[in-house]
Amino acid sequence: MARSDNLTGALLMMASMACFTLNDTMMKLMAGDVPLFQLLFLRGVFTTAAVAVIAWRMGAFGARVPRRDWWIILWRTVGETGAAYFFLTALFNMPLANVTSILAALPLTITLAAAVFLREPVGWKRLAAIVVGFGGVLLIVRPGASDFNVFSLYALTAVGFVTLRDLSTRRLSKETPSMLVTLITSAAIMVFFGLGSLAGEWAPMDGRALGLTVGASVMIIGGYLFSIMVMRVGEIGFTAPFRYTGLIWALVLGWLAFGDWPETITLVGAAIVSGSGLFTLYRESRQARRRYAVQALRRH
Repeated sequence: MARSDNLTGALLMMASMACFTLNDTMMKLMAGDVPLFQLLFLRGVFTTAAVAVIAWRMGAFGARVPRRDWWIILWRTVGETGAAYFFLTALFNMPLANVTSILAALPLTITLAAAVFLREPVGWKRLAAIVVGFGGVLLIVRPGASDFNVFSLYALTAVGFVTLRDLSTRRLSKETPSMLVTLITSAAIMVFFGLGSLAGEWAPMDGRALGLTVGASVMIIGGYLFSIMVMRVGEIGFTAPFRYTGLIWALVLGWLAFGDWPETITLVGAAIVSGSGLFTLYRESRQARRRYAVQALRRH
């Protein structure tokens, strides 16, 4: 693999994390002013329209989706919808860096869930990293502490839904276009939260709120596109660790936009989670290389 490909993949991963965190910041800036369901519906309208155009230009509508994939897409949509609700509810009530730090446990939960539900092999070293990483999550959440609240549990629930989403994505066939799956998910979220918003009152939106909503839509589309492009450039084992640049963005943007800076114990917990996740990603990349080498030998 050429070094330039890995560098390009790393830059795309960092751009993806920057876009997702900027989207989170813009959404959080409207917390308390605009109801969550209204925000998610309006963002979904902008996002779905843009993704539909991109999917059409990429020829995704002409693809034949295997029957088994429709059930997987359904479960992936459930995961994405639940993650959107629980993550943003936690985000509206917790510091940006705290929520992002909890989501940094995703490589750990995905590895564990893949071992339990997909029977993927996991050695004792990765299991040890998962246990240590969950210890870091406990330092961030700190159940029983004076500042512990239910929204920490919302963030943990969001991790569960994102794990469901990502495990479902692993099961999709190669014939199913990524942009088509993204479009279906975006449209489903738009419809779900649009119907949900009818149960409550809508809040008037000024130019600032509309601008932030459009900006959040642009950022989340950029995040989707960059994350898809990452899968086509460079080695996954090299580019995946750059996912943790999202924590740096969350720290900086949380301080600049909201004046939040995590407590020392939270930073320690985030470092433990990140370190455990990086080790897990490293071990997975080594296992993938070994499997590839064995398959190459068998072909020859």
